[in-house]
Amino acid sequence: MRVPHHPELGVLVLGGAGVDTIVQVPQLPLPYADSHLVPAITTRAGQTGDFLALGLHALGLPVHHVDVLGDDPEGALVRALHETSGIAFTELPSSTGTKRAVNLVDPAGRRLSLYDVSRGGEHDRFPEPLLAELAAGCRHVHVCITHPGAYALARLADLAVTVSTDLHNWDGENPYHEQFAAAADVVFVSATALADPEAALRRVLALGRARIAVATDGDRGGFLLTRDDGTVRRFAAVAPPRPVVDSNGAGDAFAAGFLYGLLTGLPPERCATYGAIVGAHACTVAATEVDPLDRSALLARAATF
Repeated sequence: MRVPHHPELGVLVLGGAGVDTIVQVPQLPLPYADSHLVPAITTRAGQTGDFLALGLHALGLPVHHVDVLGDDPEGALVRALHETSGIAFTELPSSTGTKRAVNLVDPAGRRLSLYDVSRGGEHDRFPEPLLAELAAGCRHVHVCITHPGAYALARLADLAVTVSTDLHNWDGENPYHEQFAAAADVVFVSATALADPEAALRRVLALGRARIAVATDGDRGGFLLTRDDGTVRRFAAVAPPRPVVDSNGAGDAFAAGFLYGLLTGLPPERCATYGAIVGAHACTVAATEVDPLDRSALLARAATF
């Protein structure tokens, strides 16, 4: 498959397209019962790659998103999201269907995600000629930890492009996640499942390629380690500008803000502030809505820090 050449392409996002069904529940964990009445159930396009692409696009960076989609209603929702948002999207066929998940969201904005592992898998691939063509016109590639991305890592290592990835809920040991960390220059991870976030970040840098590793820790801020510094530093969270309604997508928003700062030449500490601002905004947006923070709003808020 050939795509138009994009000489000004900023970021290529690989993988992470899909659909979530949002179920608003009265509490988490949800007590066992034969049935529950819930305020609303909504199905909408948007998983990690979609959220990152939307966030980067809103911040003014040219973005191209690539992933496998099924010929199904979920795939139609993903296509419509990108068309409406004006984000270039290259789709490849998936015989098992578009990735989907169910997110239970409580009134405090906490979520529990259930991923359908029957959708997509090890047979999915991004063709090497397509990767080479798109990467040749971009400044940076972000690889989501879905299977197509795993098989793209070796090809990306041969290309003159910087790479980032998000390990999400890595436990600091799982080798599937670690292969992404070993192939990226910038690594994001949630501290949720990490017994020792500082040790996990040091392990990422010890793999050899990464020069920046970040562990986000919700309203406690996070941890930042750079190869140039060698010291794990804490960074502060940013107070959300409105009440928190949903934490879904906050990590993707943080990564978008951080990468925007990095690609515009800011030091990592400042990038963490940008990420915290964008992530805090995402927590104030209901999972059923699409409202990423734009560049002017980010810069205005960042001027107060």
